[in-house]
Amino acid sequence: MAAAGNEWINGYLEAILDAGARRRGERGAPALTTPRLLQAPALAEAAAYSPARYFVEEVVSRFDDRDLHRTWTKVVAMRSSQERNNRLENLCWRIWHVARKKKQVEWEYSQQLARRRLEQELGSREAAEELSEGEKDRPDGTPTLQPPSAADGDQKQQSRFARINSETRIVFSNEEEAAKEDRNLYIVLISLHGLVRGENMELGRDSDTGGQVKYVVELARALAATAGVHRVDLLTRQISCPDVDWTYGEPVEMITRPSDADADADGGAGAGGGAYIVRLPCGPRDRYLPKESLWPHIPEFVDRALAHVVNVARALGEQLSGGAAAPVWPYVIHGHYADAAEAAAHLAGALNVPMVMTGHSLGRNKLEQLLKLGRMPRAEIQGTYRIARRVEAEEAGLDAAEVVVTSTKQEIEEQWGLYDGFDLMVERKLRVRRRRGVSCLGRHMPRMVVIPPGMDFSYVDAQDLAADGDGDGGLQALMSPGKAKKPMPPIWSEVLRFFTNPHKPMILALSRPDPKKNVTTLLKAYGESRHLRELANLTLILGNRDDIEEMSGGAATVLTAVLKLVDRYDLYGQVAYPKHHKQTDVPHIYRLAAKTKGVFINPALVEPFGLTLIEAAAYGLPVVATQNGGPVDILKALHNGLLVDPHDAAAITGALLSLLADKARWLECRRAGLRNIHRFSWTHHCRLYLSHVAASCDHPAPHQLLRVPASPRAAAADDSSLSDSLRGLSISIDASNDLKVGAGECSAAAIMDALRQRRAADRPAGAAGAAAGFAPGRRQGLLVLAADCYGADGQPDAERLRRAVDTALAAGAAAGGQLGCVLSTGMTIAEAARALGTCGADPAAFDALVCSSGAELCYPWKELAADEEYAGHVSFRWPGEHVRPAVPRLGKADGAQEADLAADEAACSTHCHAYAVAGASKVKKVDSIRQSLRMRGFRCNLVYTRACTRLNVVPLSASRPLALRYLSIMWGIDLSKVAVLVGDKGDTDRERLLPGLHKTLVLPGLVSHGSEELLRDEDGFLTEDVVAMDSPNIVTLAEDQAAADILKAI
Repeated sequence: MAAAGNEWINGYLEAILDAGARRRGERGAPALTTPRLLQAPALAEAAAYSPARYFVEEVVSRFDDRDLHRTWTKVVAMRSSQERNNRLENLCWRIWHVARKKKQVEWEYSQQLARRRLEQELGSREAAEELSEGEKDRPDGTPTLQPPSAADGDQKQQSRFARINSETRIVFSNEEEAAKEDRNLYIVLISLHGLVRGENMELGRDSDTGGQVKYVVELARALAATAGVHRVDLLTRQISCPDVDWTYGEPVEMITRPSDADADADGGAGAGGGAYIVRLPCGPRDRYLPKESLWPHIPEFVDRALAHVVNVARALGEQLSGGAAAPVWPYVIHGHYADAAEAAAHLAGALNVPMVMTGHSLGRNKLEQLLKLGRMPRAEIQGTYRIARRVEAEEAGLDAAEVVVTSTKQEIEEQWGLYDGFDLMVERKLRVRRRRGVSCLGRHMPRMVVIPPGMDFSYVDAQDLAADGDGDGGLQALMSPGKAKKPMPPIWSEVLRFFTNPHKPMILALSRPDPKKNVTTLLKAYGESRHLRELANLTLILGNRDDIEEMSGGAATVLTAVLKLVDRYDLYGQVAYPKHHKQTDVPHIYRLAAKTKGVFINPALVEPFGLTLIEAAAYGLPVVATQNGGPVDILKALHNGLLVDPHDAAAITGALLSLLADKARWLECRRAGLRNIHRFSWTHHCRLYLSHVAASCDHPAPHQLLRVPASPRAAAADDSSLSDSLRGLSISIDASNDLKVGAGECSAAAIMDALRQRRAADRPAGAAGAAAGFAPGRRQGLLVLAADCYGADGQPDAERLRRAVDTALAAGAAAGGQLGCVLSTGMTIAEAARALGTCGADPAAFDALVCSSGAELCYPWKELAADEEYAGHVSFRWPGEHVRPAVPRLGKADGAQEADLAADEAACSTHCHAYAVAGASKVKKVDSIRQSLRMRGFRCNLVYTRACTRLNVVPLSASRPLALRYLSIMWGIDLSKVAVLVGDKGDTDRERLLPGLHKTLVLPGLVSHGSEELLRDEDGFLTEDVVAMDSPNIVTLAEDQAAADILKAI
């Protein structure tokens, strides 16, 4: 134990041995036995309790000793030996209980993981077998695939918005440079958390402001500088908080590009072009929230992002066309990390544009690591990290994404392979079928592409690089004031002041002070190697700090350990650990290491990518890197260093010595890195990025995009009695309504007169008063009635529904025609019309009916039928008839009969499969069914409605919240002018209606029976992870609130 160099462990072990010997001598009894364990058979088999043996096996080799060290400090301070021995004995039992708890957590996790992997394998095998059906072996061994079925053809014809392959392709030949310049693409990037700004990034300030922030800013800058890209918007959260710099509260910041200096000569740098950071408020504006607390505020962010993108799209359409023109919708919407992936999925679904995502780090992988550590049970992990919510956001991103950008192959195979929504074998089969133009049977898997992050080489000076490799006099000249041609960068002085001999080669490590970065193992390897200490200095750039005591627990622990190790090995004068550095100092730090003929090292336990390795290579530094993760692919491309086991201090020492002591090898690695570094340039990254997007994303043709008026209020300038009729794109005129004109006499005046007569003839007499002031183009706001009023039998509760309808219509009437009314329900259009009839209300009094849980949209003032435009909008990625038989098979609970979950033909429609439910105990919950469908490649939304008596399966782009956003775009009504009236319970999608930019009015007692018991299993996330009930946008009204009070609340 003395060789371990940990004195407190030695003392602690001696105390335990002494206590154990004393007890055995006094009692003359065998060693104490432990009670039997139910879930830890390996430990239970040890009948005799040996404190020394147990300590060595269970603590020294497995446990983080920080908590035990604090306890031991208290023990050794006691003067009474008896009290000391008692405390040591109690401490041993505490260790045993912690170990037991750890083994229990490990066992439970292994059981759950085994069940999930079994279900994944079953889903993958089932999907692969169905996709293989119809393939017949040719004589040459290649399969023959059947063409798409008639059902697939019908489905494609029904979808006017179905996404087809884009005609836009990224080309790089010189002959087509002019064509590239004319594309004028608009790209939207989203990165929600952290502190995001274009210059002087505070990387390392906290765990949310790290490499991802730098990546997204530089990606936005590089894309905007790429030929053919007109504008890039990086959307993030606006933070107006005294704890952070005021710049994070600025709504818009332009990101400078290298080409901005030549903007006058740049054809793509017209008005409105370039790269911008757009900060949108969501959640409390005066607080900087960690990413784990942002989940309930994502819907508000989406609503604000939707308004911004629509406004920019309209403005770009006018600017680029020189007048009124169709909006320039985003070419792609790209979400970074789980929170932004969910936001991008909702935004892309509302606008019907392709979506791309990058995970950066993944929730399932983190959950697996935390459970293996055994220090926190699942409930505590969920409460601290909101892992279940994060995983669901990543699954939702996989549902909507066309492409998932990864940094390495390892990320695809070992990390994304853990998710329900991705299976490598199924994805390959689907890719083959798409390439051959055959049906994918309603299944989808996103395409995983490896695109390593790029690097901005504008800070790399070619002359400096040449000087860095020339000889040993470069650094000495710079450090001599009389000889230096340029002033020495201030950060050099800050680093070099630590060293007794600053001319020795420098070992450089640059990372956050995070235990995962494994800096302490590097420091131990350096401290224990005399040859390494004699040969080189060590520089540790570990973020910025003012006072270690004020830092977060993990960062403070790492920095404290660094200081203690420096003292233990007496490394003063050999190790630098500066307190502060700016982002602009980082290139100078790399240059300093290169000037000294040094080496860069990344010893992280696991490194998802390793951007610092690329940066180091760009400055001519050979590298030593962990063999776990992205560095494997980086070094395979650059050939400029060595991979090591991060747990093996001796291997780290050997790799560093081999590069530092062998100058020929050092020079060879330097040259190889500089020769191959172009593979990681941002130019190369953007070309790969746009090529993959063009090849993999099914962009809609121009006539299939959202067709909205260039000016939302322009349609309202006409006669109000006609505005609602003119909004419809398909209006049939009955010749029987006195339109008797010849072919040459069909004037505009005659058509207008016929429309007036048709409206008067079709509208029921009772709706005359309501129709007088009705005009969707003139509405200033909307009141959405989303109260799910059903009885225990699933039938509409006429009395409660009448009260809700009367309240909504009265509020609309009191607003003088400026507030329109919309009914949002899980019922079909026919059922909704009948239910309104039983309440004595005319469906035509509503501006719109959102029915079948968002799958259908009806304008009852025009006709009681599903709107074709909206039907085309939601049809994207709808599996249609292919998913219909799978739902009953996967949705029934164990022991349920076939009739307990059966298709309800009367309630089915083109984009809604409805199933009658015999009882809540007979079926699985929404998240369980959705998981099974995802494993088979089906992407759908599922909603239990009508008091748990019906299950609606609708397209991914169909939901009641998305229908509300659709109406907001089409009618030009800001979502802040919308109010949603709900009960205190409802369908399983009720919680998704609550958050957002709109006002939510909760009427207690309005709904007697809900379906929310079938939403999630017990280990799922909580409602507070979806909606912040303390939001000022959510108002709970008193029962029987008057219409005037409702208007006041809005």
